[in-house]
Amino acid sequence: MLFRIDPTLDEPLFAQLAGQVRAAVIRGELTPGTRLPAARELAASLEINLHTVLHAYQDLRDEGLIELRRGRGAVVSAHSDQDFTALQQALDAVADAAGDLGLAPGTTLGLVRDALARKDAR
Repeated sequence: MLFRIDPTLDEPLFAQLAGQVRAAVIRGELTPGTRLPAARELAASLEINLHTVLHAYQDLRDEGLIELRRGRGAVVSAHSDQDFTALQQALDAVADAAGDLGLAPGTTLGLVRDALARKDAR
């Protein structure tokens, strides 16, 4: 799996990395039991700080998508094989609607974050 980081984006580097891993899990490209690159190796290959990779991995662990095992590294969790098809279709519809309205990706993400925050507040 090839990950790419764009330091020119407003999105934090750890969030870019976590988002790419998350998307690969949702698309089924990373299946349960798949070992992710060692944090040190990934940091070196992406030319980013080790703590940036660890931050991304810790966020993914907190979401239940990966397990961090001492000596074994990061492994895609067995709980990550849920069927995300319906969610992916809904997100595609949101992306299409945002595109039809001419919204910038950052604006769309802000709206999604607001919707999630409202849901959490209920």
